[in-house]
Amino acid sequence: MEITLLVTGKTVSRELASLTADYAARASRYTPFEMKVLPDVRNARALTPEQRKSAEGKQLLAAVSSSDFLMLLDERGRQYSSMDFAAMLQKRMASGMKRLVFAVGGPYGFSSDVYERADGKISLSAMTFSHEMVRLFFAEQIYRAMTILRGDPYHHE
Repeated sequence: MEITLLVTGKTVSRELASLTADYAARASRYTPFEMKVLPDVRNARALTPEQRKSAEGKQLLAAVSSSDFLMLLDERGRQYSSMDFAAMLQKRMASGMKRLVFAVGGPYGFSSDVYERADGKISLSAMTFSHEMVRLFFAEQIYRAMTILRGDPYHHE
């Protein structure tokens, strides 16, 4: 199963981009993992929050196929422990699906069209994090989940 993290816009912080790339590379040793960066919406400052969510949503939906399982990283999603997240990934892998897509919304969240298409939502925390930090945290959690599933000595219970 391929795992894709869809995000909008480049990571500005070099330090965060480097750390995110490191964890993405580590995760890729266990399973096909890709962070796909969608371009920033043009003239975003001139758009209302709803217009921006709609434009970002169209890009996101264009990057997802009908056979993909789409999980939104959303503050109202289900929270998992690292062990439970690994178990959820294992279940998805065993189901035979080809691609599991996790998506990070823009600063105003997701459009209603994206919510309608989504197969589920997960939350990393009840706290709010910058989109750049979410990329890092999520890439690390994919790596952690893979080490848990393989029994490698990274996660300590």
